Amino acid sequence: MPAHLADVIRETPGVTMKPQGPRRSRVDVKPEALSSVLNLLKGQGGFLHLSSISCVDWPQTEEFELVYHLWSYELKTLVSAHVFIPKEPGRFISVYDIHAPAGFFERDIHEMFGIHFEGAPNLNKFILTSWGGPPPMLKSFDTRGYVEETYTWVDYRPDWLKDVEAKGGGVE
Repeated sequence: MPAHLADVIRETPGVTMKPQGPRRSRVDVKPEALSSVLNLLKGQGGFLHLSSISCVDWPQTEEFELVYHLWSYELKTLVSAHVFIPKEPGRFISVYDIHAPAGFFERDIHEMFGIHFEGAPNLNKFILTSWGGPPPMLKSFDTRGYVEETYTWVDYRPDWLKDVEAKGGGVE
């Protein structure tokens, strides 16, 4: 990352920068500073490609961590901007107006973690269209409990297994 840009980022209130390697940096950003940092990285740093937004559920602190992965083709450098938001109310700003691909990632995170992104163009379900349960990527989600409440168990004994058992083999 160019020194002048790193200096500007370091001087931005609510931002801490930690180099992770020769072509990788981590930027910890207060929620209210995210838009400024993304605009700065895009406009002055050439970080034009938002390659993904990932989300981590931290039950110990009752927070979500959102990580914005930004790539500069010119500098061949990755910046990961980390933002922690409270789990309640689980709302945050959309950055769709800065990086249009954010709309896809925010939609996915909304579906899997339940975070509502203010200003996102579309938060309708697109993978779990018939899902009626809680967001399945929350660490509090009880997968086994959901399966036991939602589905009935069926004994699985296909003909090939019966043949194997008849010959003395099988699954215990």
